[in-house]
Formats: sequence, C-alpha cells, structure tokens
Amino acid sequence: MQTTLPARLYGCPDAWERERAGVYGRAWLFLGHEAEAPAEGDWLASDIAGMRLVMVRGRDRALRVFHNVCRHRAGPLVQGERGRCEGELVCAYHGWRYALDGRLRAATGFGAAEGFDPRELGLFEVKCASWRGLVFVNPDGEAGPLEDHVAPLEGLLRERGLNLPRPALRRTHDLACDWKVYVENYLEGYHIGAVHPVLAGELGGAEYRVAVHGNLVVQEAAGVNDGPQAGVWGWLWPNLGVNVYRDGAMVERMTSVGPGRTRLDYLFLADGGESALGDALVASDRLTAEDARICEAVQANLSAGAYDRGVLSPRHEAGVAWFQSRIAEVHA
Repeated sequence: MQTTLPARLYGCPDAWERERAGVYGRAWLFLGHEAEAPAEGDWLASDIAGMRLVMVRGRDRALRVFHNVCRHRAGPLVQGERGRCEGELVCAYHGWRYALDGRLRAATGFGAAEGFDPRELGLFEVKCASWRGLVFVNPDGEAGPLEDHVAPLEGLLRERGLNLPRPALRRTHDLACDWKVYVENYLEGYHIGAVHPVLAGELGGAEYRVAVHGNLVVQEAAGVNDGPQAGVWGWLWPNLGVNVYRDGAMVERMTSVGPGRTRLDYLFLADGGESALGDALVASDRLTAEDARICEAVQANLSAGAYDRGVLSPRHEAGVAWFQSRIAEVHA
C-alpha cells in the first residue's frame, strides 16, 4: 500500500522552488492556441509558475516564445494577456525595441558604451512546438520531442475519432491550495459521490476507470454515452487536463503561482464559439466551484499540523499514486 506525500510539501516555499525548477522547468507546458495569435504582431502572454512568457507571431508567420523581459533592466515587453504590436516588441520601461524574432533593433537613447554589442542582447527565447493547434513550451530546452510527449493522448483521440475545435472562451480561477492538491483531486473519481452530486447522478452506476499511459492519465466512465459529461478526460504531465465533451472540448492548465496558491486557466474549444458550448460550460462552472471548496478545505487541513501522511487506494487512486511518485523524485 502506498502512503501519500508528507503534508509539509504542500504550501512549503522550499518545495515550491524545487518543483518550479524540477517539474515546470523541465517539462512541456501548455501556453496557448495558435489561433489566439493569428496575424503578424499578435501576441499572447502568460505567467507559468513564475515564468513570464510571451508568444508572438513573426513576419515569417512563425510563432516564437520569449521570456517577457527586456535585456536592459528587466522591464516588461508586453502587459496584459493578449494584444498586437506593430512590427516590434517595445520595452515599457526604457523603450528598447526588439524585432519579432527576438533581435535587439534599438537600445533607445542608451548612448555609446564600450563593449556594447546589440547582437548579444537579443530576447531570451524559449523552445516551443505545436500539437493540434496547442502551443507548448519547454523552459530548459532539454525535453524530448513534443510528439513523443503527447503520443498517448494523440493515440487516444485518433482511436475515438475526436478532434480539438477552435478556441471559444477563456476563464481563470484562483484557488487557495497547493497545485498538487488540485491535481490529485483531478486524477481520481473516488470523490465524485461526495463532492459532485449532479455529476454522480449523470454517471449513474457506470464503472469509473483510471489508467496511466506514459505521461497521460486517462479517466472515463464506461457506458456513459450522453449528457454533458460524456467524453474523455485526459491529464498530461505535469499540469494539463484535456477534456473532450459532446459539445466541444476544454483545455485546463493547473499552475502553481506560489506556495499554497493555484491558478486554473481554462481554454474552451468549440467551432461555433461560446454559444456552442452549451451544457458543458454550465457543468464546468459547477464542478470547478465544488472542487475549489474541497481542495481549499484539504489545504487548510494539510497546513494545520495534525496530519502528516495518509494512504492511497489501489482501486481508485492509481493516478494519484503515479503523480505522487513522480513528484517524490523531485524532492529525493
């Protein structure tokens, strides 16, 4: 029987720093959809575990990702979540100008300086790649090919004949719990009967299955062929849910924004736009609120001092066990 991770790893600043480098820094992380930056100069910015990134469409139509930081004195290149720049990225602090491929074009008003070489002061670029329109980044640049990382999920979608539609709507939720608390909740259906009464009714007596395939945890309720929750729930290491429903799909990024704090970034996908999401959007709001309440209560108990370790059910919590084993390697 596998015991859980110790409570001290949930909300601990030292644990967060180790996970930020050892998990987020080394993995393929979802950033956004190609269609969110369709034209030259369009950009999409995001903060993932303290890494402030900006994706921009270049003159050559290629998408590139940079750290959203000027090489002069760390000013921001863009502010906000989405926008468009006219042919270059301009630092909001001192006006340094960068081409859309990251080259420094002008150190505005800097003046003459011995040893100054603009060729050495281009933006910090981050390795990126796309799969089915979803753009991923790998901060340390050492991860293997993205297609290998997503292969189990690609195989599942092909097998089921499922596609990912175009972006329709973004929503964000902030939770007062460690990111691992939320991920572990996502990776098991053991809590559905107690936490999600409407969903439990929709599932009825269906067999709830959890299986691990490479970097993917797959959850599904056997025999559920209708209703807003019919479909496939896939979770891709280290922090991405890809949920494909009857009315569309939803990509859910679960990001640590500091010790004991989590941000959920939802990207709903539907070719017909927001109006085509139907019952899936209503269900998502309800499920998120229910999960937030229980996850924040669990976090409060983890921080209270009475609890240190628990035990995991082989029947229900195989996905949690797999996730905790991988996290434990970072803290070894």
